Amino acid sequence: MPEHFEIKLIEKELFLDALQNRILLFDGAMGTEIQKHDPKPEDFPNNQDGFNDGLVITHPEWIKEIHRSYLDAGADCIETNSFGSNKIKLDEYGFGDQTVDFNKKIAQLAFEVCEEYSDPPRYVIGSMGPTGFLPSSTDPDLGQKPLDEIQEAFELQAEGLILGGVDALLIETSQDILEVKLVIEACHNAIEKTGKKIPIISNTTLDQYGKMLLGTNIQAAYTTVSDMGIDVFGLNCSTGPIEMNPSIQWLDEQNEHTLLVVPNAGMPENQGGKAVYKMTPEKMSNALGDFLDQYKKVRIIGGCCGTNPEHIKALRKVIDEKANSLKG
Repeated sequence: MPEHFEIKLIEKELFLDALQNRILLFDGAMGTEIQKHDPKPEDFPNNQDGFNDGLVITHPEWIKEIHRSYLDAGADCIETNSFGSNKIKLDEYGFGDQTVDFNKKIAQLAFEVCEEYSDPPRYVIGSMGPTGFLPSSTDPDLGQKPLDEIQEAFELQAEGLILGGVDALLIETSQDILEVKLVIEACHNAIEKTGKKIPIISNTTLDQYGKMLLGTNIQAAYTTVSDMGIDVFGLNCSTGPIEMNPSIQWLDEQNEHTLLVVPNAGMPENQGGKAVYKMTPEKMSNALGDFLDQYKKVRIIGGCCGTNPEHIKALRKVIDEKANSLKG
């Protein structure tokens, strides 16, 4: 053995570097998978039925199992189970004063699962869903939250997610472009406070006519946030991939930001008062495969409502087939 030898720790490729080198696959729905456990009110903290993010306290093994199911299906990235963990949402369940630690714990749980998978490296994406308020609205109920309170609610969440080890922050299912701006500012503040440079992914949610809830179109939404220091821009939720096509085409033509496309498994159908998603894994993978062929800026795909590990497995197959054909 030589007198001097070095043990080199292989550092994980950074998320943005990985994004330049290959298409990244996000996971699918979390809520749908939680329902497979048939949770009862007593499964949630303080018997608060539907407090899915609180399962990190009462049933962390469920969340770990769901994360693993998506990683086993071939996902490169898993989203933290923190969609409703901004301070305003957590206040509703009595955990608002623990926002930073609560999000840190959720992120650490996802990080621990990702550590079990190393080749290729997997990434933890910090999920930040909306408050449920619409600061742009004149509605006396939905528009009543002060802007600084909304921004602080997300700043505390982002801080916790960063401290918990996320590789990127994801602003998703956004209904109000003013709230998106507030969340982006909150993310930058949390990044500065923690001293950890974390990429920011900014998503909007459009209806089948290409508009946000309050009528903002994709051109206005993108123009509003494109120069705010975001790293990726995308669309998620509300519709299936087909309805997203015109908006993604326009975004691709701008040739600026890397794009994310994370649709539902088709348009929801109302059956007995429940939203049902019927797009099969094969149909969804074909549709998103077409996006990868047509739009060079689309570098992230995945699934939102109604998708499960089978959808992600089908998307993995499409990505791998395209990568192999390029090598060939």
